[in-house]
Amino acid sequence: MTDKTGTDMFVVDADVAWEDLGKGVRRKILGWNPTMMMTRVAFEAGAIGPLHRHPHHQCAVVESGSFDVTIEGRTRRLGAGDGYIVPSNAEHGVVALEPGVLLDVFTPLREDFLA
Repeated sequence: MTDKTGTDMFVVDADVAWEDLGKGVRRKILGWNPTMMMTRVAFEAGAIGPLHRHPHHQCAVVESGSFDVTIEGRTRRLGAGDGYIVPSNAEHGVVALEPGVLLDVFTPLREDFLA
């Protein structure tokens, strides 16, 4: 069954293709509606999610690996099971210290990811 966006209400990871973002980073969009979006982002060791900002609120959990996560100039080392919250328009980025995966949730949805 799908909602009004066409996104299936249930997501099977194996059914979703990876999008290669380059420089050791790839992403899967796991589901979305107008108010939220969930993505999985995989990083090779040393890959960087460069500092950036966007109007969306974001929260993430480290599924695997180890990351240095920077939010508004503060950096913390996070591992599997740890998480973080990024306020709207806060500058943030990550560095993968080893291969790892982040599960990100955005509100509202990241329309730029669908383009």
